[in-house]
Amino acid sequence: MKKILILLMILLILPSTLAINLKVEKPDSNEVIIAGINKPAVYDLEITNLELTDNFRFDNLLGFSMFPIGTIKINTGKTEKIQLIIYPRENFNYRGFYNFQYSIMGQDSSKIDEEVIIKIIDLKDAFEIGSGEINPESNSLEIYIHNKENFDFEEINVEFSSAFFDITKNLSLGPNERRNFDVQLNKEDFKKLMAGFYTLKAKVNVEDEKANVEGVIKFVEKDIVTTTKKDYGFIINTNIIEKTNKGNIITKSETVIKKNIISRLFTSFNPEPDIVERDRFNVYYTWSVEIQPGEKSEIIIKTNWLFPLLVIFFIVTIVILVKQFSGTHLNLRKKVSFVKAKGGEFALKVTIFIHAKKYVEIVNIVDRLPSLVKIYERFGGDKPSRINEKNKRIEWEFEKLEEGETRIISYIIYSKIGVLGKFALPSTTAVYERDGEIHESESNRAFFVAEQRKNEVEEE
Repeated sequence: MKKILILLMILLILPSTLAINLKVEKPDSNEVIIAGINKPAVYDLEITNLELTDNFRFDNLLGFSMFPIGTIKINTGKTEKIQLIIYPRENFNYRGFYNFQYSIMGQDSSKIDEEVIIKIIDLKDAFEIGSGEINPESNSLEIYIHNKENFDFEEINVEFSSAFFDITKNLSLGPNERRNFDVQLNKEDFKKLMAGFYTLKAKVNVEDEKANVEGVIKFVEKDIVTTTKKDYGFIINTNIIEKTNKGNIITKSETVIKKNIISRLFTSFNPEPDIVERDRFNVYYTWSVEIQPGEKSEIIIKTNWLFPLLVIFFIVTIVILVKQFSGTHLNLRKKVSFVKAKGGEFALKVTIFIHAKKYVEIVNIVDRLPSLVKIYERFGGDKPSRINEKNKRIEWEFEKLEEGETRIISYIIYSKIGVLGKFALPSTTAVYERDGEIHESESNRAFFVAEQRKNEVEEE
């Protein structure tokens, strides 16, 4: 009986004597495995053998590839630094912090169970992207990409895109590293955008794995309205007022134009004003519009002075003519006509009409002849009082002319030299007396176009 008790005690003590006794120290480590990227989690372990010298190996029952492979000898009381390397397993869908269990086994198959924590994430969760603020006057923008994990990305291709720009970068990112980039902007690309928050997208390519990451760009409100004025033309005056919204918010714009009561009659608008207000001799036109970012508002104002100028010119002409007509007491009118001479000479008949609007006396009519012609001694109506061949001058004298009386006098001139083109005769002058005062009056000038023959006569 005593022998049996001793045997049982030996059997109980023996397994504890043969079991391995290791002290495993694991430093704090935030190791990460990214799904789809064949890069392991690495842990630096310090293992102390508190029992007999033994050869140890590492194993797990979860199908993960591990290193070291084979056995590692650790002598009694010695400490070894060992890198535990764990590779990701295909089709492992767990995401988050994972307690990875593994075993350290001795040669006698005795073992201890240990665990490490692995963070398993998708590629998109490893990055953060963002930017600074911009406004409509910005020429550049700073953007960034941040590696949030303890993972070394040796080669990354990133395609950034937004409503403001598109850019591609090739780079590397160490653990928890952030890279900033300055992007040059083209204002034409975002001149019509409203203020607010816009999505910044990044397409990340690492090895054969792709991920889409999103951030935010803040487009800060800014109210910028520029006004351009163009004014041209004198008779038809055109005034163009152009307002451009170069900001990024809807802007309400008001334009006021003043016209006087005369110019308003000849002014047209495009578009028509929203409000018309009258204040004594002035009229105020108001346009109120909302201008979208990047849009323009144009007002065209045309004042056409052609019609009033024509009216004024016509009135002035009438006044001058009336004044001239009413200011003379004696009217003269002169005309010429072609006469066919027997000898083939060039001959013209000159006729002068004398009309007295008022009673006049001591009337002297003087007509001058062109230098190339001679006078034919044949006269119609009253005969001249004097003929001066040398000075080419003919005169008629009348003692008086009653109011409304008309006299017609005529004479013939000729030239043996042919005349081509326009043949001009000077004006006829009348000097007379009325109410003891001397007055003078002139006729029109008469023309004859020689090449058109006969009765083709112009009067001025």
